[in-house]
Amino acid sequence: MKKITEWTTLEGKLVRLVPLSIEHYSELHELIEKDRPDELWYTTVPSVTDLQRDIEHKLQLQQKGLMLPFTIISKANNRVVGITTFMNIDSQTPRLEIGSTWYAKEVQRTGINTEAKYLLLKYALEDLQCIAVEFRTHILNQTSRRAIERLGAKLDGILRNHRLTTGGQKRDTCVYSITDYDWGSVKVHLEWLMKKY
Repeated sequence: MKKITEWTTLEGKLVRLVPLSIEHYSELHELIEKDRPDELWYTTVPSVTDLQRDIEHKLQLQQKGLMLPFTIISKANNRVVGITTFMNIDSQTPRLEIGSTWYAKEVQRTGINTEAKYLLLKYALEDLQCIAVEFRTHILNQTSRRAIERLGAKLDGILRNHRLTTGGQKRDTCVYSITDYDWGSVKVHLEWLMKKY
């Protein structure tokens, strides 16, 4: 079995997920500057001034075996359109969380997120043999909750007053998962959804 944090590239029809690199900085900077996802109060996206530090931090976590960060590239134009990670990795169980994901506005509500999540789930549950993949989001982030539920993830529960947001507000966190048991039907569902794109 591969080590969860071993670099890999995942490729589909619409997207290519490649190892995050400082070389992606300028395109990611441009996306944040244009779309301002860092201004959304219910999620955590680095600001343009924090982006380089955020990339370096993610790469340090990868070296420590705690995260596997990906840059998401649209195959239509070979442009960077976002970031996602395997995080909260438990190699012993094995299980992980897909998180710290954000996309350019231009590709939101397209097939890119569905295919990217499919590639990540397939890799985690089949190649890495994880027994569960988790997703977490702010209870008030309805867009993210709908997207996670659309994948076929089940709500495991809500962590009340789980943490403080960057603005100091108390955050309730919805925890979802897709288990190895769920994967067969979820995979069929996602492959059906991807036929639309």
